[in-house]
Amino acid sequence: MRPMPASETANSFTLPESFLEVIDPRGDPREIRVDRSPFLIGRGADTGNHLQLEDKRISRVCAAIVYSEGEFRLEDRGQRLGIFVNEKKIGSQPMSDGDVITFGATNSIQLVFHRNRAERSLPRILSSLEQAASLEGGSRDLRQLSLLLEATSLLQSRMPLEEVLGAMVDRAITITNADRGLLLEADGSPQMRPLFARQSGSLPLALVDMKPSQTAITHALAKRSSVVEGDVELAETDLKFAQSIVGQHLRAVIAIPLLSHPAGHAISQSPTSSAGELLGVLYLDSRRPAAFSGLERQILDALALEAASVLDNTRLLKKDRERQRLEREVAIAREIQQALLPKSFRIQPHVEVTGINQSCLEVGGDYFDLIELENGRTAFLIADVAGKGLGAALVTALLQGTFSALTLGQEPARVITHINRFLCAHPDVGRPATLFFGILDANGNLEYVNAGHPLPLLVHGNQVQSVFAAESCPVGMFEEEKFKTSFSKLEPSDTLVLFTDGISDAASPERDRFGFERLERVVAQNASATLEGLQAAILRAVETFTCGEPQADDITLLMVRYIGVP
Repeated sequence: MRPMPASETANSFTLPESFLEVIDPRGDPREIRVDRSPFLIGRGADTGNHLQLEDKRISRVCAAIVYSEGEFRLEDRGQRLGIFVNEKKIGSQPMSDGDVITFGATNSIQLVFHRNRAERSLPRILSSLEQAASLEGGSRDLRQLSLLLEATSLLQSRMPLEEVLGAMVDRAITITNADRGLLLEADGSPQMRPLFARQSGSLPLALVDMKPSQTAITHALAKRSSVVEGDVELAETDLKFAQSIVGQHLRAVIAIPLLSHPAGHAISQSPTSSAGELLGVLYLDSRRPAAFSGLERQILDALALEAASVLDNTRLLKKDRERQRLEREVAIAREIQQALLPKSFRIQPHVEVTGINQSCLEVGGDYFDLIELENGRTAFLIADVAGKGLGAALVTALLQGTFSALTLGQEPARVITHINRFLCAHPDVGRPATLFFGILDANGNLEYVNAGHPLPLLVHGNQVQSVFAAESCPVGMFEEEKFKTSFSKLEPSDTLVLFTDGISDAASPERDRFGFERLERVVAQNASATLEGLQAAILRAVETFTCGEPQADDITLLMVRYIGVP
């Protein structure tokens, strides 16, 4: 057993308070206190995990959070698929408030790391405000502080977001004694999107009736700090000559940019002192001049800090939900794609078939199919669409539909010509495909078209040959390409081994290719095996050659063995 570092002997009495928010797609969110160091994370309890996650894709010895020298650090301690913080794979990394931890699997458990709110800047500000208000003995300042506490309580509540932000604007109006308030959200466009407009008395205000001073907002964004003018008549900037100020007879104007706080940066006492991403602007104005004390400005900063935190968390939540939605859709696409592939092959008196598809991503661009035709004929197809992912997967679905519809009564060249013309007529698809399409009858007669596909292997006795040369280019490249049906004769026990270049191009850690010659040797050594045995031998040889390197391309095998006429 390795000696335990001093950093791993901390207990709950020496650790600053922190916790993990556990987001499980199969259950309700929960919070777990990080109360010791190391804090062990993994599947099951038999390895001493303090946080046990029920997902078979998560290793039993998975990760640990270690506290040392004033920081929490996440360590990968054996997660098979890797540990990711904010979608970046890590080995060991300091943790910041709001960091999202994932385990390399889609639609799996996520953890969100949180530092104790007692260590964040707002309570420090509240503490200093309480002291200042007590020293000044001002009942108005104490009232302002009370309003701030109400507002921050609302912002941290589980009320609907619209109600929370609307109430926050109301409190800001009351704190500043303003006439109107507006919350703007940055959405990537030059003009920010208005979310809420309110007027004094906690009354709603139509957005069309709220015309904020763009000059004040522009100044605040340019400086990335608050613009607080109690009397624009006394302002030294061009603010007092701005059209919106003059036209609306405004005297007091406040514009506070709301900025996110980048991971790894401590949150300061000012909502605008770190160069985070712009989230929005809190804007307030009045037709009466106002005098803002230093305490009131701190109160505004504290309120804006919390508002920025709410907007930032909402933005991150939206991104996470969008990512989860995309992951669910991709998972559904994978399920559909796999369902479209043949799951079993009906036993035929004259032919045996087996096949397998392994996508390198959730969905892929490889495809194979088998259709039994009349008069004892068997049509089969293997294809490799250029590229990977959803775009390639959509084209494979198109190929399957076309193949299924056109094989009835059609000879191979006409089927492939139709597919080619369709793809060329839709240039936006931009996905050429190599394919081998054949029809085998009960007497061993084979009609086929090889459109740019890797040469299938023919196992005849103990010999392995490449006799099905590509006589045309891939489909989807040239509309007038001429496709030719070729003919061959199979003898009983002859086996066709069809594959995509995910096999031949599989790379070793030294970046060597598996290649055709190595494939031929594996096939020759297993020529007398069953089709399932031959398929397993090829996949095993590729896995051994790559030494666990990530699969770089889709892998598909299709094997057709002619048995002969009974």
